[in-house]
Amino acid sequence: MKTILLPTDFSKNSLNAINYATELFKNEVCEFYILNVQKASSFISDDMMVVSSSATIYSTLIDAAKKSITNIISSIKLREDNDKHQFHSIVDYDNFIDSVNQTSEKHQVDLIIMGTKGASGLQRVLFGSNTARVMQRCHTPVLAIPEGCKYAPLNKIAFTTNHINLFTIDELQILKTVLHLCGSKLYVLHVADEHHLAQKQLQNMNFFDAYFPDAEHDFIDVNKKDMFDTVHQYILDNNIDMLSMISEKHSFLERLFTRHALETFAFGIDVPFLVVESSNKSEAII
Repeated sequence: MKTILLPTDFSKNSLNAINYATELFKNEVCEFYILNVQKASSFISDDMMVVSSSATIYSTLIDAAKKSITNIISSIKLREDNDKHQFHSIVDYDNFIDSVNQTSEKHQVDLIIMGTKGASGLQRVLFGSNTARVMQRCHTPVLAIPEGCKYAPLNKIAFTTNHINLFTIDELQILKTVLHLCGSKLYVLHVADEHHLAQKQLQNMNFFDAYFPDAEHDFIDVNKKDMFDTVHQYILDNNIDMLSMISEKHSFLERLFTRHALETFAFGIDVPFLVVESSNKSEAII
């Protein structure tokens, strides 16, 4: 049985991610936890409200959030009627990242699935702020679903790495699960840049040969300036349906999350994006 966490702010993007999740795991026995996190700023403005009024507003908003999640679950059950899926509602009042981490630990979540914000022109950014922060700071694998991305067969999944660390099967278990679930072909994109380590590349290739024997391997040399465009072009040229990587120090993902990249880089990943935390905690993104 899989346990999936679905954070939602009730936006169109988050609802789309929930629908994607139930479709992706339609043939699997799953427990889905739909989480909404309320912020103090949503209902309290400095000290303008007396305690009783604040408590009333708090209760009202929590009740409204619970009702919204109940409506989401009802809609899913009406649409899919899948007896393999069980749904649970969680409304929390906490820091968003803390809530996601605590919920994931408490319920032993296997995967977090959440939507990304849309983008337009040169003002677009890669992810919504919450999705980016979850990828950076949460310890559970995250699958980001782009705005408007509807579920379709995942025939080709790319995993990209520049071999900073050695891999373990435990940290890539969710990738192996998705590959098996969808009957997907894995393409391993070996990126040779200034941080590339040839010795670890050879060891990691042996790892993939052992645990992903049907994977195909592609190799590219790239500098820091061209990395984003190169990987994006690889996705387009090879009709990749999902991109995956491990969050490790000096990785493609780390550069993606620099302030400069998030604010000014006109680049959008328009396929689902699976990010797994490195088991080497000292090397993972902070």
